[in-house]
Amino acid sequence: MRIVITVDGGRDGSAELRRWLTTEPRLRGRIRPDTQPPPPGAMGSGAMDALIAILEPGGVATVFAGAVVAWAASRRSSQTITVTRPDGTQISIESTQVKAGAAQAAELVERLAATVTDPPAPEHRAEPDSAAPPGP
Repeated sequence: MRIVITVDGGRDGSAELRRWLTTEPRLRGRIRPDTQPPPPGAMGSGAMDALIAILEPGGVATVFAGAVVAWAASRRSSQTITVTRPDGTQISIESTQVKAGAAQAAELVERLAATVTDPPAPEHRAEPDSAAPPGP
């Protein structure tokens, strides 16, 4: 799965996060800068502020989630890391949340890993039930 990671609230946050993530042996070769231009009308300073991660379900996603939360905990200033899946699902982690305690950090790792690996929610379409009898 290809996910996009952005960091707000600190100078060079994406570059620092990329360096941190690539120290994890199982993440090497899976993290790179986003070279795609931002969509028309998008806010922000562009693709240089984003990272792309190519992950698969299982251990790699959990290693990724743990590394992101550990990086957030190491920040001195308040930063927000947003992870976006191809279907648009997002999860944001604030460094202040992680510093609240070990239980909070563990919960964030679980939520992030689940967001990265869970299949997208199916679209619900209202379709007539063909087995229902016709109305009056």
